[in-house]
Amino acid sequence: MAGEIELIQTTQAAAAGGHYTQAVSHQGVLYVSGQLPVRADGSHSVDQPFEVQAAITLDNLMAILRVAGRRPSDLLKVTVYVVGIEHWPAFDRIYARYLGEHRPARAVVPVPALHHGYLIEIEALAGSESTS
Repeated sequence: MAGEIELIQTTQAAAAGGHYTQAVSHQGVLYVSGQLPVRADGSHSVDQPFEVQAAITLDNLMAILRVAGRRPSDLLKVTVYVVGIEHWPAFDRIYARYLGEHRPARAVVPVPALHHGYLIEIEALAGSESTS
């Protein structure tokens, strides 16, 4: 395989809870593992409303982007898993606050359940490191 694989880890986002890393960078693309609404200190938010869970999950994504030298505008593709498609409008509003005018490709996938009983999980791909 051409190019180095760099493992990305930060204490500013929830630690990986299994046999994976928070993100991997390879040939200019950052692959961010699925992020749950677990706070950076490891505390869980499963008892919190969807909006709080969505914000924590996006905070984790933003922290991983930062440590990898990326910005939200570097996002290429975002996949969002939600328990209950009725959460889509709330997610879209919160997501827009985090991304501003940037609109990467995205899929919102309704699922029956997520680990620990959470309501949202987000994975993403981001492009080359920002130069501006």
